[in-house]
Amino acid sequence: MRSTRRKIYARRGKLAATAGAGALLAGLLVGTLGTSTAQAEPPAPPSAGEAETMLAGLTEEAEGSSDGYDRDKFPHWIDQGDNCNTREAVLKRDGTDVETGNDCYPTSGSWDSVYDDESVSDPSDLDIDHVVPLAEAWRSGASDWTQDRRESFANDLDTAQLLAVTASTNRSKGDSDPADWLPPSDGYHCEYARIWVWVKDTYSLTVDSAEKTALTEALGTC
Repeated sequence: MRSTRRKIYARRGKLAATAGAGALLAGLLVGTLGTSTAQAEPPAPPSAGEAETMLAGLTEEAEGSSDGYDRDKFPHWIDQGDNCNTREAVLKRDGTDVETGNDCYPTSGSWDSVYDDESVSDPSDLDIDHVVPLAEAWRSGASDWTQDRRESFANDLDTAQLLAVTASTNRSKGDSDPADWLPPSDGYHCEYARIWVWVKDTYSLTVDSAEKTALTEALGTC
């Protein structure tokens, strides 16, 4: 998707023009066929030491009420350009050898679900998890935010708040915090805690006592 390039006088000029025309034609064909490839990964979270410092700086207080919560108050998935919404952008980012149609939906690729170490080739088997769930954010301070801030939170690609994982693990998690749920893969507890703390610090969300204890223990596995 992203990779395409005068005898010293007239002949080289002709060759360069021919090569340029070929590159342009290739680009037009890609646009016509509507295919693209991507391979990347989520933004790297802070180190364990940095996460511990962030965690110590979070306000600790009892979790608030779910009264008034509604997922519609966190608008998602919004447009991210190139015909992609946030969900599709994460699928492209988190997968390997992902190819998409001109609507940005994956037509092929594979994904490694970090929560349970499962390999997936069908994007319909994946959910995009909000590491800090929307309802958890609501109970931790987001109930006082503007709609625009909640939309930014629900579509955040600057932290690792959004991960492509198997639908089954995402749904077993629900809106639980780390005191009640950690990824089935023990080896991911360290990174999960680092991401969780990073997101809460970025958005100045609170933590409750049990949640803080669980995060401290998870960071201790790093």
